[in-house]
Amino acid sequence: MNEARITPDDVRHVASLARIAVTDQEVAGLIGDLSRVLAYVGQLRELDLSGVEPLARVSDDPGRLGDDVPGPTLDIEALRAMAPAWDDRYVRVPKVLGEGGA
Repeated sequence: MNEARITPDDVRHVASLARIAVTDQEVAGLIGDLSRVLAYVGQLRELDLSGVEPLARVSDDPGRLGDDVPGPTLDIEALRAMAPAWDDRYVRVPKVLGEGGA
């Protein structure tokens, strides 16, 4: 297999795509980690998979869930008693998404 060399810029690019901040010290270790991952993918590419059907899942069990049937709900006063804050008809919660979130 012709192995491409991973550069620090490659690591920084992948980190930026994943929106992960990496320090210069971490980049060196990640070069080795990414190299090992790509080497393993290269090994997988060498496998003879002729005659092997693609899988949608690894088990024959489809993991069926129950029917989607509405059940009992809390009345508005019980919900108000549990909520930390209200704004008209809505429960107020702390912001959980940072910049760039949906």
